[in-house]
Parts: sequence; C-alpha cells; structure tokens
Amino acid sequence: MNHLKTFVLLAAMTALFMGVGYLIGGATGMAIALLFAGAMNLFSYWNADKIVLKMYRAQLVDEQHPNAVVRNYVADVRQMARDAGLPQPRVAIIPNDQPNAFATGRNPQNAAVCATTGLLDMLTREEVRGVMAHELAHVKNRDTLIMTVTATIAGAIAALANFAMFFGGGQDRERPGGIIGTLALMLLAPMAAGLVQMAISRGREYEADRVGAEIAGDPQALASALQKIEAYAKRIHNPTAERNPASGQLFIINPLAGRGADNLFSTHPATGNRVRALMELGARMGMQPRPQTPGLTQPRPAAGFAATTGVPATPAEPRGPWG
Repeated sequence: MNHLKTFVLLAAMTALFMGVGYLIGGATGMAIALLFAGAMNLFSYWNADKIVLKMYRAQLVDEQHPNAVVRNYVADVRQMARDAGLPQPRVAIIPNDQPNAFATGRNPQNAAVCATTGLLDMLTREEVRGVMAHELAHVKNRDTLIMTVTATIAGAIAALANFAMFFGGGQDRERPGGIIGTLALMLLAPMAAGLVQMAISRGREYEADRVGAEIAGDPQALASALQKIEAYAKRIHNPTAERNPASGQLFIINPLAGRGADNLFSTHPATGNRVRALMELGARMGMQPRPQTPGLTQPRPAAGFAATTGVPATPAEPRGPWG
C-alpha cells in the first residue's frame, strides 16, 4: 500500500512540475529547471554517504571493538543484513548523546548505517536491533533513490518559481491570471511540491517500520525504541542537526523533534501513529503486548559511555567515541 501511495504521489508531483513548468517557463524553462535540479541532486545522491558521515563525525566500527555493546551492535546489524538478503553495510557510531540512527548510501552496495552513542547507551539490545532493522529496511527499499528523485522534482519546481519572472516575463499577460497568476504560482507551487515531498517521506518511514519489524522479528521492540527516542530527543540537543536541519529527515526520529512540527510539514509521521501501527503488526504476528515504556527520568547508561547520573550533555567539541 505504501509503495502504491509513493507512486501516486510521485506521479502527482511530476504532473505538478510539468504543469507549472509549462505555464511559467514553457518547454525550454522546464528543461533548464529539471537539468539544474537534477545535477545538484545527482551530486548529493552520489556523495551522500561521504558528506553525511563526515558531517556527523561518524566512526566506522567492527566486531573487534573493545566495547562489548558495540560488538553486539555490529554483530546484530550484520546478522540482520544477511537475513534480509542485503550486502554487508558499513557500520558506524556517532559521538552524540541524543539517541538516534540513520542509514545513507546511494544503493545497498554502498550503504552505511549509523547509531549515536546515546542510542547504545539508553536502549536495550532488542530495541537497538529494532532501530537498526528499520535503517536496513530503508536500504532494502532504496529510499535514498526515491527521495533523491522526489527532491529533484521538488527542486525543479522551486527553481521554476524562483526564476518565474525571467522565464518569459513579457508573456505574463498571455498566461491564465496574468501577472497575478504568475505570482500565485511562484508562491503556491513550491509549497505544494514540499507537501507532496514530505508526504512521500512519511510514507517511506511507515514502510521502513513495517519491513524493519519483519527483519528484526519484533515490532514491539521498535515501538518501544521510538517512544524512548522521541522522549529523549525533546531533552537532548543534537548540535550538528541544528546547524544542518535538512539532514534531520535522515534520522529514525527527527532530531529537532523538540522544536515541534506540524503534521503536514513534517518529514516523519507522528510517533504515536507509528507505535500504533507496529503494535497492530505485532498482534497480527501473534505477539502479546508488553508493558508500556515507563516514564523516562534518567538515561540508562547500558554501554558505559555516559555518566551514571543525569542526562549527558553533548560536548561542544565532539570527541572520538569512548576514547
């Protein structure tokens, strides 16, 4: 169902681009905008893994790591990748106290999955498995490619709107609505494209939840993890994400969730809706409901990387993880 929804939304965005492009720039303007947006997004798509890993100071780890929690994390990712029929991804950790995770890479052969030190500190092994299975599902579903195509079309629409007055500015009177119609397109077309882009993103998150829960075999562990991550994200800042808010859509929970977001303009579904869908999936799999996540007061330093009391504060100058 989510695949069909994604296809329909992509078709709607393509139709919007063609209509707006023809009205504003004609065939020539439409082609220029598409080539411009495509070139920018192709560069990002091809180099996304290197850019993002460097931005977040991610460090690759393997099963020889001195910390047992990290070794378990790597082993679980590798085992779930094998079970899902995926090539082995690069596995990394990010020195950040906010529990979160993301996947990047242009295809399964070049994928990398990353967890923050906060995630390994505060979640149980089963919950970490659920989170990383969600990230592997993004890799399996080729969501990086889907969102790159979406971003290309949305970027082309924005480019057309920005240069509307240059593409045949003297023809405004011949267009429906004249200059007023052109101004309306400049304002409304990028907004409409953004809404469709975000709707596609939310659909891909639901699909990754479903596929990830099947990979890990435990929808309830992922549901519990989502609740914990959202609660901590509201209290623990992610300075890198705050400096680069566009990267927030990569994470399993928006790292800027504490700032609040309107549903229509959110790249992620409401956590409560995601949890509800996962619990329903668990019921269909014959799992008995577990106790609800208790009130979150203090992080649990499971991995031994954070202080044993209080919420850890991400240092101003992130150091190498655990050493």
